[in-house]
Amino acid sequence: MVQRRIPKIKDLAPLMKFKSPEFNARKRRLAAALTIADLRAIAQKRTPKAAFDYTEGAAEAEISLGRARQAFEDIEFHPSILRDVSTVSTGWDVLGGPVAQPFGIAPTGFTRMMQTEGEIAGAHAAARAGIPFALSTMGTTSIEDVKAANPSGRNWFQLYMWKDRDRSMALVDRAAKAGFDTLLVTVDVPVAGARLRDKRNGFSIPPALTLGTVVNALPRPEWWINFLTTEPLAFASLDRWSGTVADLLDTMFDPTVDFEDLAWIKAQWPGKVVVKGVQNLQDAKRLVDLGVDGITLSNHGGRQLDRAPIPFHLLPQVAREVGAHTEVHLDTGIMSGADIVASVALGARFTMIGRAYLYGLMAGGEAGVDRTIQILSEQVSRTMRLLGVNSLEELNPGHVTQLARLMPVAAPMVASAEAVPARKAPVRKAPVRGAPVREAPVRTAAAPKQSVRASTAVTGTPVKRAPKKATPTA
Repeated sequence: MVQRRIPKIKDLAPLMKFKSPEFNARKRRLAAALTIADLRAIAQKRTPKAAFDYTEGAAEAEISLGRARQAFEDIEFHPSILRDVSTVSTGWDVLGGPVAQPFGIAPTGFTRMMQTEGEIAGAHAAARAGIPFALSTMGTTSIEDVKAANPSGRNWFQLYMWKDRDRSMALVDRAAKAGFDTLLVTVDVPVAGARLRDKRNGFSIPPALTLGTVVNALPRPEWWINFLTTEPLAFASLDRWSGTVADLLDTMFDPTVDFEDLAWIKAQWPGKVVVKGVQNLQDAKRLVDLGVDGITLSNHGGRQLDRAPIPFHLLPQVAREVGAHTEVHLDTGIMSGADIVASVALGARFTMIGRAYLYGLMAGGEAGVDRTIQILSEQVSRTMRLLGVNSLEELNPGHVTQLARLMPVAAPMVASAEAVPARKAPVRKAPVRGAPVREAPVRTAAAPKQSVRASTAVTGTPVKRAPKKATPTA
């Protein structure tokens, strides 16, 4: 029989240690966020619908974005055991300069619309973390102000080529003079994608104060107070605009830009050039021939062509084919440090976070961006330790299996002239009395054989890393 006794105070004391209360509401809610999904939930509560949906949404049915995120979920890691992982290094050289983590902050437009601290918050956080910060052509902070916020860090400028070439190159010249070390030329926006959430919300610059907007804003007074009592929203690189985002993009962006234009842009820039928006191997090879320093596999976060290729699925083949000649970077769909580690293992030299950064910004301003970087950095380090590796150089395709849900029915056609001949109708033979009627099977192009478990496994082969190069002076 169990013998009971009255507990003594000295026995209870070790069990009754309480955490000191945190009276700062921002610190309290950010400390409670353990994942990027947690930050997203906070951001949604604190941001008006139109602004949140601009960050959250993608093109048309948003299939591309969903598939990109699913691809990261559909991986299997292969850890090694009994390795000394007491220390781990998460940094290396990217585009000739050191980074503390294999990820950086992607260029995002209309950033101060999401939260009034905008790009300055991102630049400050990036400087503290030792990672690059990329400023968008459609950013809401000037090139010079971003440089002032991150004076000794890695600043990249993302370029959209406009119909007014002189204005575009004037921005490039300003970025070079300010000391930005890398030019990100984005090539997947000949026209604006159909971002239906923005159309349904009437999203415009500046925001339209409809009855619905006002009602949606009532539980979010802090956002409106910040928006109305700080500098009016304007773009760092163009005049104020009154209209929808899609109208702005279609008015500005040049659909005639080609490889010759890209070569011309490259000749104007003194630093590194990375082409963002690559979505097939053939284009990647052509860009290597052009001599670019890096390519970013990206479908623009699913915001342009819906049902576009999944960058993470393209990664192993592209890294094998061109990774020894240029750096391969990746974005779209990254929501955890495990996603980043898997990308590096399959050949990416670097990854970029867009929505994850904005969720942190909306959740808590600059402190929220710090929390985003902290969450991802801890996840990167922990995943590497659990895989049994001490450095990014040790990661390789043997650490990751891509489990594919979507497999092509047949190889894609190279040209319309190679169309498959028309199928003949099934031949029906006269039946033998009393025998069942059988039809000849219709033969179609056979899909390649796959190794199947619960789903199809796709693995890569070891990838040569791009050689480390010295950073040129701007």
